[in-house]
Amino acid sequence: MNAFSWIFVGFLVVGVMVQWWLLRRQIRSVAAHRGQVPEAFADRITLEAHQKAADYTLARVGARKLELLLTPLILLAWTLGGGLNWLDNTLLSLGLTPLWHGVALVFAVVLVGGLLELPFSLYQTFVIENRFGFNRMTLAQYVRDLAMQLALGLVLGLPLVAVILWLMMRAGDYWWLWAWLVWMGFMLLMLWAFPVLIAPLFNKFTPLEDKALKARLESLLERCGFHSNGMFVMDGSKRSAHGNAYFTGFGRNKRIVFYDTLLKGLAPEEVEAVLAHELGHFKRHHVRANLLFSAVMSLAGLALLGWLSTQAWFYQGLGVERIGSAQALSLFMLVSPVFTFFLQPLMAMLSRRHEFQADEFAARQADAHALISGLVKMYRDNASTLTPDPLYSAFYHSHPPAAVRIRHLQAQ
Repeated sequence: MNAFSWIFVGFLVVGVMVQWWLLRRQIRSVAAHRGQVPEAFADRITLEAHQKAADYTLARVGARKLELLLTPLILLAWTLGGGLNWLDNTLLSLGLTPLWHGVALVFAVVLVGGLLELPFSLYQTFVIENRFGFNRMTLAQYVRDLAMQLALGLVLGLPLVAVILWLMMRAGDYWWLWAWLVWMGFMLLMLWAFPVLIAPLFNKFTPLEDKALKARLESLLERCGFHSNGMFVMDGSKRSAHGNAYFTGFGRNKRIVFYDTLLKGLAPEEVEAVLAHELGHFKRHHVRANLLFSAVMSLAGLALLGWLSTQAWFYQGLGVERIGSAQALSLFMLVSPVFTFFLQPLMAMLSRRHEFQADEFAARQADAHALISGLVKMYRDNASTLTPDPLYSAFYHSHPPAAVRIRHLQAQ
């Protein structure tokens, strides 16, 4: 171990302690308010629904506590425990070229990581979601989804990793700049392709058929100056009872998507208000801002990786003997979340600011009271807690707490 080893361990320990503290705060806050519906929601949410949301939140947080205990141990096994180093040396016996050895190493790290996370995913889906009546996915559907994700990872991910590793090996000191251009091109391609090529592999999308609702929404789109490739209903109910709405894609591939579960639970004026909120993200250029933020962060990350990949202490401090592109990339993927965790409040704050701005736009283009009633129904139907701990929410929640958001809308 060297000085960087201790820095890494220090950040890891502090991060785990902060996360554990936040989880305890969330548990205390939700449990303390379980017996009474907050006054702002007393006329809309029953005590039974409020207690279901509290119990659902506590169950999820409890599972997260177990995950928080095991995940750092897995990370230490990968790094200081010699797991990545062992995997690297084992793959050498295959006699692959340096490039394809690197691709195999990165893919193996991702695959093993996914397998280690699988028990948590299965417990969340088939225990917690089942217990609270949200899961509608069969085990066969779950396996099919995993197989499809693996196939997409091979088709899309392997070529991308191969190109980036080739650039790391052959493009000189500024390989990270070329890799960033490749990464941004890939991201834009995925934004374009997701609505029409990838999402339909997992769900069925049918044009919105309710003529009265469609006319109402088209009028909203016209008022907002938004042009899309259509409004679609997604069969989200085949996997979950949770409801949502979103728009995706860019250029001619922009699509507005409603979960079928959402349309069943909201009145037409509430659907209009929810769509106005989503359009607010577009009109306030949040998609562009998020893409720019992602571009800046990825450029900074790749530049940092470019420097770290040349530093022997980086490898030695994390338990890896051989210096190489794939080793550096694998280590960076494994350990960077330990350090970036402390940026989460900033990213959550920016996201919540966007949500407030989209709500303000929706209140001007539709009925603010309809948006409030629609949001309350979504909180109820999704069993979202109305009483999160403020600090926990500041770290983890991309949307403002329910009470804060409703007060903000009432002030419009």
